[in-house]
Amino acid sequence: MGLVGSLQVVVLVALTSTATGLDIPLEVEQPPTIITYTSGPMVALPFDNKITIRCEARGNPPPEYRWTKDGEDFVPPYVTTDYPDGTFVLHNKGLIAFKGKYRCYASNKLGTAMTEEIELRVPSMPKFPKEFNFPVVVKEGEPIILECNPPEGMAPRQIYWMSSDLEHIEQDERVSMSTDGNLYFSNALQNDSRQDYCCFAHFFKIRTIVQKADMAVVVKSLKPGNESADAGNATQAPPARIPSMLLPSGVQTEKVLLRGENLQLECIPQGYPTPTVKWMKMGDKLPLRTQMNNFGKLLFISSIHESDGGKYMCKAQNSAGEVVHYFNVIVDDPPKWETEPPHSQLTVIGTDVHIKCSVSGKPLPDITWRRNGDVIIDDPGSNKQVFDDTLVLLNARAQDSAVYQCEASNPHGSILANINIMVMNMAPRILTRDFQEYAVVQGEDIVMNCSVFSSPPPNISWAKDETLEIVKAERFLAVDGDLKILSAEKNDRGKYLCVASNTEGNSSITAVLDVKDSTKIVYAPQDLQIISGTTAQLMCQAEVDKSLLGAFEVVWRKDGEEIPLSSEENSRYFMDDGMLQIMSVNLSDQGRYTCIARTILDEDNATALLTVLDVPDAPKNVEILELKSQRNVCLSWVPGSDHNSSVTEFIVEYEESQWEPGRWKELKKVAGNQETAEVALQGHLNYQFRVYAVNVVGPGPPSEPTERYKTPPAAPDKNPENIRIRGHLPHQLDISWEPLLPIEHNAPGLEYKVSYRKLGVEDVWKEHLVQRHSFVVSNTSTFIPFEIKIQSRNSHGWGPDPKVATGYSGEDVPTAAPRDIAVEVINTTLLRVSWTPAPPATVRGHLGGYVVHWLRKRSWLEPNRILDDRKMLFFPGKRTLAIVPGLEPFSEYILTVNVLNKKGNGPNSDPVTFNTPEGAPDPVPILTASNAQKDSILLVWAPPLKTNGILTGYLLQHHLVNETTLEAVVSQETNITGADTTQWQLRGLEEGSLYRFHLRACTRAGCGPPLAQESRTPVTAASKGVLRSNFLTQGWFIGTMCAVALLTLVALMACFVRRNQGGKYAGTPPPSSTQRQDMVSMEKVKERENLHSDAESQGMKDDTFCEFSDSEEKPLKGGSLRSLPGDEALGDSVSRGSLDDYGNVGREFNEDGSFIGEYSGFTHRGSVSEPSAPRPVKA
Repeated sequence: MGLVGSLQVVVLVALTSTATGLDIPLEVEQPPTIITYTSGPMVALPFDNKITIRCEARGNPPPEYRWTKDGEDFVPPYVTTDYPDGTFVLHNKGLIAFKGKYRCYASNKLGTAMTEEIELRVPSMPKFPKEFNFPVVVKEGEPIILECNPPEGMAPRQIYWMSSDLEHIEQDERVSMSTDGNLYFSNALQNDSRQDYCCFAHFFKIRTIVQKADMAVVVKSLKPGNESADAGNATQAPPARIPSMLLPSGVQTEKVLLRGENLQLECIPQGYPTPTVKWMKMGDKLPLRTQMNNFGKLLFISSIHESDGGKYMCKAQNSAGEVVHYFNVIVDDPPKWETEPPHSQLTVIGTDVHIKCSVSGKPLPDITWRRNGDVIIDDPGSNKQVFDDTLVLLNARAQDSAVYQCEASNPHGSILANINIMVMNMAPRILTRDFQEYAVVQGEDIVMNCSVFSSPPPNISWAKDETLEIVKAERFLAVDGDLKILSAEKNDRGKYLCVASNTEGNSSITAVLDVKDSTKIVYAPQDLQIISGTTAQLMCQAEVDKSLLGAFEVVWRKDGEEIPLSSEENSRYFMDDGMLQIMSVNLSDQGRYTCIARTILDEDNATALLTVLDVPDAPKNVEILELKSQRNVCLSWVPGSDHNSSVTEFIVEYEESQWEPGRWKELKKVAGNQETAEVALQGHLNYQFRVYAVNVVGPGPPSEPTERYKTPPAAPDKNPENIRIRGHLPHQLDISWEPLLPIEHNAPGLEYKVSYRKLGVEDVWKEHLVQRHSFVVSNTSTFIPFEIKIQSRNSHGWGPDPKVATGYSGEDVPTAAPRDIAVEVINTTLLRVSWTPAPPATVRGHLGGYVVHWLRKRSWLEPNRILDDRKMLFFPGKRTLAIVPGLEPFSEYILTVNVLNKKGNGPNSDPVTFNTPEGAPDPVPILTASNAQKDSILLVWAPPLKTNGILTGYLLQHHLVNETTLEAVVSQETNITGADTTQWQLRGLEEGSLYRFHLRACTRAGCGPPLAQESRTPVTAASKGVLRSNFLTQGWFIGTMCAVALLTLVALMACFVRRNQGGKYAGTPPPSSTQRQDMVSMEKVKERENLHSDAESQGMKDDTFCEFSDSEEKPLKGGSLRSLPGDEALGDSVSRGSLDDYGNVGREFNEDGSFIGEYSGFTHRGSVSEPSAPRPVKA
């Protein structure tokens, strides 16, 4: 809403005071006003250390105080400084002297105010007087009254009649206690005689019980003729007695009570037989609230009101007659204000002042008028006139200003009111501070104060910017002289003027208003789900007016309660830059979190719901229900709280007390939406069950265990499993199995029946009963098949029919070797071996595989040196062919094969001798280029470490390199035929050029891999101007190049002829020394030789287990040799390792007959080369 027209507005508000009340600011002189005092009566308890009687008043000038006690001036013995003036303290010691009625007077120069009477009661400690009680002697049938006369004391008080043994005196229609504490007997009987009737008075507030001296009662029996008799003589029944009232006396009793009190009317009659009592209300029915107590002798009505007044009658009657008593019940009221006490008044001089004191009560209260505490005497000549309940001040003057008291009294109490009457004429006095500053946020309401005191009442007006033009404005309201602006806007800021005026004058003040930007949450906390035990983070960021940053704060509330933020280490709540962090969240942290961003002027809030996910609570009420049998039960339960994460499954656990007491095991899992689980149980066990729930947070705690549930014994439900059949000795059958778990016994006396027979030979089963879980059959044949079955049995019967398992008796080492051993040399390092298997009967066990042994006898480079280089390879399974890698070129070997089983190796086959051909040498280890001249370079090298044959020379290639592209431009080869040559001077090179050199060592089988080196020829100053074309046109150079080309052609032809030579041999001897010398000749070979298998070697791929390559640049397919030492391998069919486990040292195969070994000492490295054709060797 906005202003109509300009913001330069005047808002005029006329204020008039009302006669209903007067609230004079304390800055103005005024008579005293009592603001608090102690209301009576006060009761001083014995354990109270002190009694404080308060009286406090306000006034200007400040009032002075005085006290009266019982109408006489009283000077307090001790005025405390802990309370305002007028309050005093009485200490416990000697407190009885201060019992009485007190009144406080507060006075200043303008008048005196007074309080109602404050009664202080100081009860003495109650006690019965010391007295001697004479025995009460009566005849049988006469009434008895035992008087208690309890002492006065602090109410409430309760009376008991007991014996000296603290046994209660039994009460009934005949014997009863009245409300005054006396014990009444309607008629005496012989058994009423006793010496220890005791009256006890219990005062609860002072925690005190007092006892009266014992009283004795003697009841004399009657002789025939109504004469008294001793106890030993015959007695007769008492004569009938007409009823009369023991309590109350007389015919009628008047009972006066105050409205709201409890009415108790009591009639206790005497007579014989014991009279009965009946109650009625004359002319009306008894109220529905009426209760009959004390065996019908006490009529009780709670919280009576005026309609309960009237005449009541009690009637006591027996067979001899009746008696009545009347009660006149009167219900009165203490004085009270009909509406409210009269108010103080402010008026101008010359007016009539009316003070009305409207009170009610029964009987009607008397009204006493006082001025400044003094009673006003009715004087016709005075301007103070009393008319019934009204005091009138005629033509009031300034000297009539005072404190007037109206006190209304009747027999049930009094009430008093102080009325301040101020008669004056006064110009307006503005009590609000000038230039008071106000601040409000945009859109909120603001009230600017202008508190004024004057007589007569002032007119108050507000103006903005000192402009007095009156404009109506909907957003500007006048409230008791203050200016209220609704939905403040930015352009409302500025100065406002409050002007107060009356007939006596005027005054004004200025108020300054500033309108701020509102506080607004720009990033509110978001609803969050979090797992218990982690840290929750709630973000809250707000925008605030810059001028209010000093008073800005962010507070958090949880479910309406402010969260205490502490820097202590044990605090779980932390706040930093608007973020609330809750450490180690638990279920109690779940709720609604409200972020409150506030300043001194306004606040904004936002709420987020924090949901804590936790493991489920334990299920409750786990019960066992039997199904078809005692061993098939159904468990049911009531799920606990899932703590905001649905249960995914319930897990049933069991514990049994016989075999593993105290250990809980999982029995069954069921889906999270089920509340039952059917479980099958073992026999002869004493079970307990429990259930726990699982959700995405984790497993919850388990339920309380069920009661014990015992299952009956039964035959076994299953037979042993995992039957293992072995033969540790050659003539023995070892049978073992996995025994039944103890909980699977189902009954005592578990044992196993072992049945066995030869497979396919015997029909009759041989049976044995054992208690262990193994059995040995001795004296069997070596390695023959058996059928075996194991059946469990206990004291209640046999298990189910067992399954039949098969196995073999013990193994022994093989007795025969493989035959027809044949070898075929594939290349310089690779060999194919074939054989005819040994007869199965001679294997005498599960075939483990074959072991190939080979011995390198000599190298043909040193034929006179005998070697002993032994190696072996194991080939598992049934086979007749194997590939042997890792041979050394140009060597003589001896090879044998043997079969093996779990017990070890059989005998070796007949040995076979074969030779490996020469191979290409290893690369030279070093090559250096030195002594570079303008047209020559010296190359120096070392011979290869392994020649793999007879070294025939070296092949040197040099390439002129384009230094821009680094590619070879001109290439030339040089055959160096001297095997002992280790340096070479290259001539005819171009001056200042870069050359790349490749050097290979060569045998008759070919040249090995090259070693590269680069070097540059220097440039001389003299040759810089010589053209290269002159050199190339020289005749000697052309002739040299033609000769080189011819020699190269001849060498190539010889190489091809040599390559196509070769053949098969069987056990051929090595070449003679003469032949070896003839072989030493230089042959031109290619830079790289790619040997391809012929048709025969190609067919070998179908029979072997690995693939091999003869060149480093052609790795084996699939990397089948990659796992061998020297970065080569044989694949899955060739196992590495020594054959210690297969020797004659007692090692055996694994149960499945498998074995993986290694051949020993296998050190082959480098490439594998093939000859031009395979060479088979037969033994």
